[in-house]
Amino acid sequence: MINVKHIFRNIFFLFLFLNFYVHGNELSHAQQSLENLTLKNAEALWLEKNHDLQVAKNQLEMAKADTLSAAQRPNPQLSYNLNNVGGGRDHRYLNGSDHVVHLDQTFERGDKRDLRMKSADYRLNASQEDLNSITRQSRTLLYQLYYQLLLAQEKLRITEESAALYVKTFEVAQLRFKAGDISAAELSRIDLDKLRLDNDVFQARNNLKQAQIDLGIYIGEELNAPALKASDAWPRITLNLYQKPMNIENRADIKAAKLRLSAAETNRELAMALKKRDITIGAQIEHNSLDLESNTVGFGISIPLMTGYAYAGEIARAESEYQAALLELDHAHAYAISEINKARGDLKTAEARVTHYDDILLKEADKVLQSAEFAYKQGAQSVMDLLDARRTYKATQIEAASARSDYATALAAWEFLSNESDRP
Repeated sequence: MINVKHIFRNIFFLFLFLNFYVHGNELSHAQQSLENLTLKNAEALWLEKNHDLQVAKNQLEMAKADTLSAAQRPNPQLSYNLNNVGGGRDHRYLNGSDHVVHLDQTFERGDKRDLRMKSADYRLNASQEDLNSITRQSRTLLYQLYYQLLLAQEKLRITEESAALYVKTFEVAQLRFKAGDISAAELSRIDLDKLRLDNDVFQARNNLKQAQIDLGIYIGEELNAPALKASDAWPRITLNLYQKPMNIENRADIKAAKLRLSAAETNRELAMALKKRDITIGAQIEHNSLDLESNTVGFGISIPLMTGYAYAGEIARAESEYQAALLELDHAHAYAISEINKARGDLKTAEARVTHYDDILLKEADKVLQSAEFAYKQGAQSVMDLLDARRTYKATQIEAASARSDYATALAAWEFLSNESDRP
């Protein structure tokens, strides 16, 4: 006889197993992705989880909602009145009263609705350009944080390799000291430099943790920050990219400022249109309870009399907002020129530094180190000279890595600016 309860229990446990297995695989893949984080994966996480982008997108949705509000016409108003309640005509109170149903509709003049819609459309398009501008700036910062993590990893690697070399050197120095080949002072000097490097390793690890935290927060993976490891290589040097001209009029912030100026100009027209009197037309039906055969219809029109206030405040405010938008456009142009000049200078300087380190400094530092190592082994150079050569080589390696990080960040900033200037 088939045990149905037993079958259902096995199916339930199988379902749990498959669920845990699939979920576990998903977590494993996600963990592997963070431990082998590429810029492409970092960008995907940033687009999905970055706080600044989500706020900018929400601002765009709010601007879309404003366009719906701006397009609405005034709603009609329906009223019901009960007149002559308890009059002398009848002792029945409500049965002897008059019932009045009244309908009013306001008609706007001066193209107010069209101006509202036009202004809202300008602001919506400006919000879209704001989102584009914030996206570019935020992406630039993302690349900077990613390359800071890559630099921190590189610094830790260089420092740990140097520390491991000093451990071997100290072990050899101890043997040479016992054999009488070096003095106690030389042994102490090697030991001191080894302790300094241990401290450098500790500091490099802390810097790496901070870089992981900074990037983790920015891509919404702050809880998994210790697992983050940048896996991309440094970008290759492309000479003279900074010579490309830029069209600042295509920048998103310039377009947004122009659109807000157009919106302010439209709002100024809208404020002036307030002087155009809106007309309210009404109609009513009146029923007399004492005369069941008699229903009357009435019509009316109302026009505001601007004898006390002619919207001077609204007009003055709209004019001030228009002047502010003009100033904001001038500021946007000045900022754009300044940002492009800075980006061009940063890229040019970073390119020159990386080239100088690759072509000259790293090679010379390596030559000095190899010569010092050989001379020390031959007894032709003191341990102080050897340690100084090692420190110089390590410092040059770290400086070269910092130069590559600066170049990578400057290159990203320049390319994003260039892409923005090329768009229609």
